[in-house]
Amino acid sequence: SLNINSNYRSGVVTTNSSPHSHRVSYVRPRSYKGQVRTTMSGQQGASGSGSTAYNAKNPPPLVPTAPQMVTLAATQFACGWDLKANVAKAEETVRKAAKAGANIILLQELFESCYFCQEQHEDYFALARPMEGHPTLRRMAELAKELGVVLPVSFFELAGPARFNSVVVFDADGTNLGLYRKTHIPDGPGYQEKFYFNPGDTGFKVFQTGFGNIGVGICWDQWFPEAARAMVLKGAEILLYPTAIGSEPQDPSLNSFPHWQRTMQGHAAANLVPLVASNRIGTEEARHLDSSITFYGGSFIADPTGEVVVQASDSEEVVILARFDLTAARVQRHSWGIFRDRRPDCYGALMTLDGKTGQRRPEL
Repeated sequence: SLNINSNYRSGVVTTNSSPHSHRVSYVRPRSYKGQVRTTMSGQQGASGSGSTAYNAKNPPPLVPTAPQMVTLAATQFACGWDLKANVAKAEETVRKAAKAGANIILLQELFESCYFCQEQHEDYFALARPMEGHPTLRRMAELAKELGVVLPVSFFELAGPARFNSVVVFDADGTNLGLYRKTHIPDGPGYQEKFYFNPGDTGFKVFQTGFGNIGVGICWDQWFPEAARAMVLKGAEILLYPTAIGSEPQDPSLNSFPHWQRTMQGHAAANLVPLVASNRIGTEEARHLDSSITFYGGSFIADPTGEVVVQASDSEEVVILARFDLTAARVQRHSWGIFRDRRPDCYGALMTLDGKTGQRRPEL
């Protein structure tokens, strides 16, 4: 059975640390033309038209902004070669997360099967299917609509002669909000994705859901700060990373988990947004060579300061949840000034591979 771990206290971002705060953020308007004053208690009083002169000692009233609460969830489970059983397990975990109050539920990367990229073999190309008419995507769209939740769904996409590691985002009414194709494709022992996937051609995307704007990166994307920053610049209020990562077949003593987690904590902290990472668990054996990977789980949710507020173990099938106020996070993000003080004109080196800004590429 699946366990439910949640964090509703430290997972909530507020602008007032007082335990008696109303969890409402207040901002001053650019101009004040109204006839009604609203106080902290919600009482209203008339202010005569033209009768009040506002100045530094008598500023206009603060305008309350309602909290925008959202509960985020990540799933974590083992996968096998029974594809129908994997999809059924995914649906089961989504239902458990929704029952626990989740609004946005992140499934792990390529959950329909074992992580076939552990080896290179042409048999696995048969797992790729087009987005249109995909039975798992259709099932997840219906599930999102039934439960009223947002579901980003990872799948192996076939698109003409190309194949991609992709995610489709379904809104809480089942609407397909669009497709993201993994930008960064790894290639190393046990993670030989370049054999299977074309580099993504969608660019980084932000999906406007009924519970907030989300940016979704896929596994290897999570190691690149440029990807996280690009999504937040485009309006992402939450970052999501479906993942499949574990041991290194060439060196079983190597444990990348702490590095993996800290990298994403940095993305949350540097961009001041909540972040969710969903990973699988279990040991998977390659079918055509002597190799195995033990996936280390550790799915987690971080707050906008990068602090991990809830985390799964390395071996437990579980759903984890945390709740945030996106309004308060937005105020916090604006207050820190990290987007105000950016200098895009100074970042030319990021547009190159070798850091030699301004040098033209040789003519071919």
